[in-house]
Amino acid sequence: MNPIGIIIGFVAASILAIIIILMKKNLNRKNILVAEELAKKIISDAKIDAENQKKTVVLKAKEDWFKIQEGYENEIKARKKEIHSLEKGYNERVNKLDNRTDNLDLREKKLSDFERKLNDMQEMNAIKKQELQELLEEQNRKLSEIARLSREEATEILKNNLKNKARQDAAKELRQIADQTKTEAKRIAAGIISTAVQRMAVDYVSETTVSVVSLPDDEMKGRIIGREGRNIRAFEKASGIDLIIDDTPEAVVLSGFDPVRREVARQALEKLISDGRIHPGRIEHVIMKTAKEMDESLIKIGEEACMETNIHNISPNIVKLIGRLRYRTSYGQNILQHSIESAWICGVLAAELGLDQELARRCGFLHDLGKAVDHEFDGSHAKLGANIARKNGESKIVVNAIEAHHEEVEYQSVYAVLTQVSDAVSGARPGARREMLETYMKRLEKLEEIANSIEGVNKSFAIQAGRELRIIVDPTKVSDSKSSYIASDIAAKIEEEMQYPGQIKVMVIRETRQSAVAK
Repeated sequence: MNPIGIIIGFVAASILAIIIILMKKNLNRKNILVAEELAKKIISDAKIDAENQKKTVVLKAKEDWFKIQEGYENEIKARKKEIHSLEKGYNERVNKLDNRTDNLDLREKKLSDFERKLNDMQEMNAIKKQELQELLEEQNRKLSEIARLSREEATEILKNNLKNKARQDAAKELRQIADQTKTEAKRIAAGIISTAVQRMAVDYVSETTVSVVSLPDDEMKGRIIGREGRNIRAFEKASGIDLIIDDTPEAVVLSGFDPVRREVARQALEKLISDGRIHPGRIEHVIMKTAKEMDESLIKIGEEACMETNIHNISPNIVKLIGRLRYRTSYGQNILQHSIESAWICGVLAAELGLDQELARRCGFLHDLGKAVDHEFDGSHAKLGANIARKNGESKIVVNAIEAHHEEVEYQSVYAVLTQVSDAVSGARPGARREMLETYMKRLEKLEEIANSIEGVNKSFAIQAGRELRIIVDPTKVSDSKSSYIASDIAAKIEEEMQYPGQIKVMVIRETRQSAVAK
């Protein structure tokens, strides 16, 4: 063999062996690197899983802790509620025990007072017994003297003694009868009034000084106003009522103090809207026609009211004025319904007292007649109503009842008193007039505050739903002449500082008492 070829082959084999060894080393390094990367990934995944499991365990632990805490809080609330209930029961028991203790103290005090009075009565009986013994001795002595008198003289002395004794007994009997009569009269009067009130119940419709008219659409507002406002000016001039057109959808408002004119305007406007022809000439024609229809309607309303109250022979002028009352209100109370109710109450009271029911109903029915025209003439509605009744042939009893129902003149018959009572019962009962309870209470407190601010006033009481203020003065500081000045000053102060329905009667009482003990 060629040595060079052998050497070359040996060298090639060596190189090939070296290459194979080097390739194995590189392969091992790659495997090691891959293993290291895989180990790192496994370790990282293990850490992530551990963190997730840790978070899961922590969240579950927190959730369990919150549930336990909520359970504890609910249990604490239940315990607190139970403790509060027990505490409330304990306080109620304590209050009951305190009340029982107070009642026992009161009873003990009453027993002590009774025992003291009993001892005083025993002492008084002993004194009376001693006085009786002395009186018997005196009588025996007088009998001894009488024994020496003549028969006529003894008879005269005996008559005088019997007369004095009879007078004393009669005076005591009369006093007892008077007390019983007063008690019985109060009971009968209360029964009569309660019976009259129970037999009457009338619902009222509250009315205001405005009327609302519905429109078919907002375009109608422009037609009502007219070109340059000529239609609305013609309407207000012919009706005497303000026509208010604002942003209220599909509605206009009529405003005016005269309820009859306002009703005429409302009916006329509804006719104009229904007809569609709205211009100044048509407006005046419709309003005049509606006013005539209203006059006929007022008469019809008045006649129906007269028939409802069973009152006859009333002048047509008064019948029309009665119809006008249908559109008058006082603090939300309809005057016509109030007059009808007053008429029936007055009639029931007269029936209970055995008086003329028809005459009483007539007085109650016409008592507020002046309110139909009191905004047109000067003077109170009572005097205006009396003048109207007098001019239209009503009797003196009816005229006086109308004029006196607010105590502006003296009563001339019992029917005037019944009229005032029926007016007060109808107007002052709860629900008849629209006045909030809080305002009502403040008005009564203000009345008493004004009265108590005057020097010399001891007490003041607002009674009859604020229609009367009763004042008790100190007799040592206020004389009889000064008491009249106090009444006038308080009345003037009430007029200046307060607003109230109707009238308020101020009564000042100056009372002195003197006592002595007869032994």
